[in-house]
Amino acid sequence: MSPVYPFDDAATARAVVDEHGVLVDWNEGARRLLGWAPEEVLGERAANLLDDGPVVALPDEPCWNGTLTVRHRDGRALPVWILAHHRRPEDGGNWLLVTPLEGGGPPDPDDPLARAELIQSPCAVAIYDERLRLHGMNAAMADVVGMPADRLRGLRISEIGGRRQSEDFEWHMHQVLATGRGNDVRTYVPIGGNGEVSAWLARMSPITDRQGRVRGVCVAAHDFTEQYRARERLQLVNEASVRIGTTLDVARTAQELADVCVPALADFVSVDLLDPPEHGGEPLTGPVTTPVVLRRAAHASINAGSPEALAVTGRTELYPATSPQGASLVTGHSVVISKESGDLDKWLSWDPVRRLHSQELGVHAAMSVPIRARGVTLGVAVFSRFRQPASFMPDDVLLAEEVTARAAVCIDNARRYSRERETALALQRSLLPRSLPRTAAVEASSRYLPAARAGVGGDWFDVIPLSGSRVAMVVGDVLGQGVQASASMGRLRTAVSTLADIDLAPDELLTHLDDVVARLSAEAGAEGRPGEVGATCLYAVYDPVSRRCTLARAGHPPPMLIPPDGPPRRVELPSGPPLGLGGLPFESVELQLAEGSVLCFYTDGLVESRERDTDAGHRLLCKALAARDGSLEEACDRVLRTLLPAGSASDDAALLLARTRALPPSQVATWDIPADPSLVAPVRKQVVDRLDDWGLSEAAFTTELVVSELVTNAIRYGTPPIRLRLIHDEAHLTCEVSDTTHTAPHLRRAKTWDEGGRGLLLVAQLTRRWGSRHTAEGKTIWAELGLLDDE
Repeated sequence: MSPVYPFDDAATARAVVDEHGVLVDWNEGARRLLGWAPEEVLGERAANLLDDGPVVALPDEPCWNGTLTVRHRDGRALPVWILAHHRRPEDGGNWLLVTPLEGGGPPDPDDPLARAELIQSPCAVAIYDERLRLHGMNAAMADVVGMPADRLRGLRISEIGGRRQSEDFEWHMHQVLATGRGNDVRTYVPIGGNGEVSAWLARMSPITDRQGRVRGVCVAAHDFTEQYRARERLQLVNEASVRIGTTLDVARTAQELADVCVPALADFVSVDLLDPPEHGGEPLTGPVTTPVVLRRAAHASINAGSPEALAVTGRTELYPATSPQGASLVTGHSVVISKESGDLDKWLSWDPVRRLHSQELGVHAAMSVPIRARGVTLGVAVFSRFRQPASFMPDDVLLAEEVTARAAVCIDNARRYSRERETALALQRSLLPRSLPRTAAVEASSRYLPAARAGVGGDWFDVIPLSGSRVAMVVGDVLGQGVQASASMGRLRTAVSTLADIDLAPDELLTHLDDVVARLSAEAGAEGRPGEVGATCLYAVYDPVSRRCTLARAGHPPPMLIPPDGPPRRVELPSGPPLGLGGLPFESVELQLAEGSVLCFYTDGLVESRERDTDAGHRLLCKALAARDGSLEEACDRVLRTLLPAGSASDDAALLLARTRALPPSQVATWDIPADPSLVAPVRKQVVDRLDDWGLSEAAFTTELVVSELVTNAIRYGTPPIRLRLIHDEAHLTCEVSDTTHTAPHLRRAKTWDEGGRGLLLVAQLTRRWGSRHTAEGKTIWAELGLLDDE
């Protein structure tokens, strides 16, 4: 039973076979033909109804027809002509089998359907009766369908076509039958059974008897595929190719689509887009389900301020299947409605506010065009006319679809770019430090600003706590953009952290990092393309006890220094080669810094710009740093506002500000230890006394054990002179024991019967962290205890 028209279901024998060959539908017509009741055959294999003989395998084609011998319930063998449609499982089965039970016989001379002279037309013409069943067709239509007319007589168009689009086509035929007015329907579904999609214009007209009563529908099909494909691009299309897609911004591209079509094609145009999938999922490639949520991306009107727009740009609305937007998205085709045909009020009935607003504006025609590109549904564009008197004609629809298709590609490009940019940006942010560590050496603040238009690059910065309350500060820039640059940045940042953990001097660390970059380049070149990994880097180590800062750079811009009592100035450092060249030396420079000095590290994206040269950028940076009011956070914001107003960075920009602190001599204690094991106990006593002076008695027991183990090991395995140093700040207490031996200690697990070998294991378990570093005189073994509750 059709939802549109009460067809006589028993006039056609219809059966549906699923993909396993089992009958899943059996109508009254099939019972009339073969005598089997539905409950007797449903769930059984369709092959069981065939008469004894070779089993006919239906080919894997959209449509098949032929004669099969089937068994009647009374045992008779009946040759039956079958029309079979191969359908998708979601359409209700794998094969739809139909055969007409009515039709044929000599025509009645008084039958208005028989008197229709269009049967002799050279155009493809078909006549349907008032039950919308095929009465006859001419030879041209039979060639289009690919089957003889006498076989199809008595079938509905939905049974001949076998597709959902055929049911929509049938709905339009019913409109003609019900209203008595002709209708033109444009479709891109195949009418024949060869599966080739063609463009067809079906002109439907009512057939009346002598009394003027509608007795049927005449359908004249015109194939305009070649004309459609060969149609010369109109001026609007040329203009659209220039004006649409000037940027890789989705909202801007949608606005360009609306602006191009007003007033050339419509008086008001709205563009609504589907939101991109969450969590980086794939965009929708299948049919859209309703109700659908669309976000207003843009609209344009011939009237200033677009008073016709009820939706606000940027907000979402829910559109049901009965709306033009929902209908065009579900069917994938344009929907054209007009006041003249009576469809306008019906299509707007889902929203009384819109219908009233449309009536007030005088909207008499509307057209909804889906926005699709590369098989992905992006949204829908709606064109409305209220000042232009003409309704939308087929040529208007073609033009709107052409312009929308061009815009869809641009929107899809913008979305793909945005998605890749967001992926690279998310990767970049995940690899950068979420927050800078609090250290006794410096107070630090940072900013990272991705490029406004270009892809995300490989800028990074870091603050790394070192032993002895020292701190390392690093800033770098990986050449290139996109995910690859961000990934390389993450690998280099990890390498720097690892190398910093073994307390290499800045020039030595850059030498090792240069080898890492060279290896990354070699790995990139191994994939069939030349190595393109390169980077610049600046590395500095600051000691709050001595207030000395050691710096080295590899092709990176030098830092700025803002003394407590002087103007900003550039720190003169040997430039050094960029990372990845290999074999070239790096040089370190040591500075003595006053407490409260500010070091400014940055990447070239901060000072370089198309609008100014690098020197002008440095002058602006000095000007921004010269204002000493406010915190470091405010200073970072001031620098970005001065050099990159409104986030106009043409390249990634990283900024790191660090204000130095100094540990006073009262927080540092040093002892020279004679190489005599009997003096370890007096040393422990002096350490405990000093902790009492510092108010750190709670840490005395652990510290006494750590000092005893480290000093004893230095006396036993080291070479004099031996020195013990304690450093404390608000959060940590560090014990350091130095000697002139370069052999580093190793943590090992002693066996049960061993008398020694457990000292460093005990130190590792009692302290927050421990390690060793090489010095110019030898080595230093250090252990750090946490003084705060959360440590």
